[in-house]
Amino acid sequence: MKTYSAKPSDIQKKWVIVDAEGVVLGRLACVIADHLRGKHKTTYTPHMDDGDNVIVINAEKVKITGKKKEQDIFYWHTGYPGGIKGRTKGEILEGKYPGRVIEKAVERMMPEGPLTNHLMTNLRIYAGTEHPHAAQNPEVLDVAAMNPKNKRK
Repeated sequence: MKTYSAKPSDIQKKWVIVDAEGVVLGRLACVIADHLRGKHKTTYTPHMDDGDNVIVINAEKVKITGKKKEQDIFYWHTGYPGGIKGRTKGEILEGKYPGRVIEKAVERMMPEGPLTNHLMTNLRIYAGTEHPHAAQNPEVLDVAAMNPKNKRK
């Protein structure tokens, strides 16, 4: 039996919408990463963009367990001496761009390389319930119902 390798003409991409309200961040990011890579499909090919386009709504209402909201810090450097800066996950969720917490969690669950950079363009994150992708007729992916541990109150 030969190993299957998908060609670009064989790839069928869908649109999936995920509601992040009350869902644990790590479990949500894991499911999103699998759908972006296409690992949930039988036609998965590691070197091809076989995944779906994922829309995440209610990003500001994602749950972070334990003390990670206060203790996990995202660092960056300005390029100047002594220019290291950082923000906690809680500060980012309450700030202007709460979707960056989900974006970083998904990005860090994917392998490094040019394919991941391309796959991350298939992820769209919105803080509220409104999104401009209604014309694509996205299918609803209920992450909270997959496992009782996925949703917290």
